Amino acid sequence: MTSEVITFRGRRAVSCGVRSTDSRSPPPPLPSAHVGALLREWRAVRRLSQLDLALEAEVSARHLSCVETGKSQPSRDMVARLADTLGMPLRERNALLVAAGYAPMYRETALTTPEMASVRRAIELTLAQQEPYPAFVMNRHWDVLLANDAAARVSNVMLRAPSPHTNMLRQVFDPDSLRPAFANWEEVAGDLIRHLHDEVAAAPTDDKARALLEEVLRYPGIPDRWRTREAGVAPQPLLTTVLRNDDMELRFFSTFTTFGTPQDVTLDELRIECTFPADEATAQRCRALAAPARRATATRKPAAKRRAANGKRATAKR
Repeated sequence: MTSEVITFRGRRAVSCGVRSTDSRSPPPPLPSAHVGALLREWRAVRRLSQLDLALEAEVSARHLSCVETGKSQPSRDMVARLADTLGMPLRERNALLVAAGYAPMYRETALTTPEMASVRRAIELTLAQQEPYPAFVMNRHWDVLLANDAAARVSNVMLRAPSPHTNMLRQVFDPDSLRPAFANWEEVAGDLIRHLHDEVAAAPTDDKARALLEEVLRYPGIPDRWRTREAGVAPQPLLTTVLRNDDMELRFFSTFTTFGTPQDVTLDELRIECTFPADEATAQRCRALAAPARRATATRKPAAKRRAANGKRATAKR
């Protein structure tokens, strides 16, 4: 996906950010099923038999069978090994531990807390370095958390009125938001739906992702074929998003960055999207959009230096 889903200014966090406001482990959600039911669900998604999972996790197949039927209680170590083998995200690992009667292992820390200061600086540096092309940060449910100034500029050019959404998918699918700005909307939206279907299938306990999929499929003009997952369909090697209005056309492709070996739920779910111009015309237009801001910055710097120098001279006289 690309930069057209930004409706806020600069690198300001929006209200749909990470829920936790401190660095302590948040109260875990109440499990909707016991640990055996969760294991069976995840095993089915990963297409593993009980024996396959037991062999890969190096646990007893008989013990695993008893855990899944509720006849036996897994140890904390066994739960961790099964979660590793199943490749579960950190949030789902916490849920599995809670279902087994243990405390969650991974914290969920807001980006605004002091503990996340170095991470936030790294994110803001990445966003700033991407100028004059849009870049933004979102969580696993496609909520946009941060964006650079270029994203806001492109959004202002393409939108006739502010979007009511801060979620990427809602902006793309809502006819009253950015959807009319897409020259290749069906191509872009179809790719997003495929990703969302894959995410729902890969995380069967993620009710929020499932609800988001159902919501976007209720928007008008959705092809019937998008309502079911097309398993085995190879994605395009590179998707170009084309934005067009009466004044200009912009073409972008994107790269995504995630954090390696995260030990916090927030970091595990963050992804940074950086967009790049797909042609020289787009690059020139992005530079032109950024020119007024650069001139304003260049004007402010000498004035600030003069004020600092005057302050030093006044101090020396006293």
